[in-house]
Amino acid sequence: MAPLKNKSQPPCFPKTPTGIAGLDEITEGGLPKGRTTLIYGEPGCGKTVLGMEFLVRGAENFAEAGLFISFEEEEQSLIDNLNCYGSDLKALIGKRLLKVTQIDLAAAEIIEAGSFSLDGLIAHIEHDIKTMHIKRLVIDSLDAIFSVLTRKDILRREFSRLLRWLKSNGITTIITGERGTDSLTKYGFEAYASDCVILLDHRICEQISKRRLRIVKYRGSSHGKDEYPCLINSQGFSVLPITSLKLDFAAESNWVSSGIEDLNRLCGGNGYYRGSSILLSGKAGTGKSSLACAFACAAGLRGEKCIYFSLEESEQQLTRNMRSVGIELTELLEQGSVKIQAFRPNYRGLEEHLFEITAAIEAFQPSCVVIDPITNFITVGSNDEVKSMLTRIIDHLKSRGITMLFTALTPGSGRPDETETQVSSMVDTWIALDLKLVGNSRHREIYVVKSRGMEHSHEICELVMSENGFSLRSLTQEQIA
Repeated sequence: MAPLKNKSQPPCFPKTPTGIAGLDEITEGGLPKGRTTLIYGEPGCGKTVLGMEFLVRGAENFAEAGLFISFEEEEQSLIDNLNCYGSDLKALIGKRLLKVTQIDLAAAEIIEAGSFSLDGLIAHIEHDIKTMHIKRLVIDSLDAIFSVLTRKDILRREFSRLLRWLKSNGITTIITGERGTDSLTKYGFEAYASDCVILLDHRICEQISKRRLRIVKYRGSSHGKDEYPCLINSQGFSVLPITSLKLDFAAESNWVSSGIEDLNRLCGGNGYYRGSSILLSGKAGTGKSSLACAFACAAGLRGEKCIYFSLEESEQQLTRNMRSVGIELTELLEQGSVKIQAFRPNYRGLEEHLFEITAAIEAFQPSCVVIDPITNFITVGSNDEVKSMLTRIIDHLKSRGITMLFTALTPGSGRPDETETQVSSMVDTWIALDLKLVGNSRHREIYVVKSRGMEHSHEICELVMSENGFSLRSLTQEQIA
């Protein structure tokens, strides 16, 4: 039987990049160029912000003029409200890269007496296309017009006619709409006529605000099909980093030191692979933060940058406490090679933490990252949600070749090689710490649970911490027992 011939895939139609962080990634290039995208959701989910962000990024990043048409909010009110998201709308308006206009629903040119027609709206848009060379359009929202008419057959006819006219003029358009009760959208037909449909959802779970974005459909293009965390903050609208569809990260053969020579030898001789992920797990008081700081300090002494996210101690506390084990962070902090960012996880949701962490990493451009401890995120999300967030962080850092170290608290009754966040299977190197009672004193124990690609030791050692630093000692059989 003759082998089947591989048919060449037809080229995907052109796309218009949104310029919005994360959205272009899950749409695989942006919104359908010259076509219409419907964005729908309940009040407060971010439809207007996303629409304006699309126009602003188009003007700032691609020099494409945009038109924002509102039927409910006044022009100045829109500008004042949306300026708080980090862009100067008046400057863009002055450069004729952006126009914001409100259309009065009572105006005769929009709803004609005796019959419903969008001819007046089309004429309004056509005028701006010719005078400003509009390439991007946001209509917020047609529901305000449709609400005055009950005949869905006429609404659907006019909506489809508007979309065909926009397509014939090559305008990449976003139309916002309300979420329906018995259908996707309020009137039911908008999603069928649109080329791309995006759902925005704003939910409250256990008093924590969570925003999600999902691409319901995208004609002629593959796309991410899951729900993705999104965020609205002072920088505007963003879709948070997603897990990679392919495990195609580079595998470095170079090493970075753990900061402790004995631990380097325990791991195989040189420490950790550069760009790998390391987990330190153990009960309270086993030395996780101390080992994490030794790793951060070693990076700074090598002349590399390390950002340390401390979820339990302030920068001053961490700096003071580490002096007791021979780690001096003050000079490295002053030089800017080590940066400590301390915060409590329960003051915001996981999406905001994910955005803040990735934004801080992008701004600082470190080669090493520490998060101490990741188990504190469980206070603002379930185990599965925290695992999803950490997966995104791991993929985000691996794609950039950044070496990352996490600490995880083991519950008092749990084993040191168990974690609440279930992240242990994803990391490359896993080191467990424990406390054992020997006579009338407690000893710290340390061992490597796994270390991918390394001929690591399987020995359980005693971790000795003093003002002179760290050392590992072999244990006798009686001590291990």
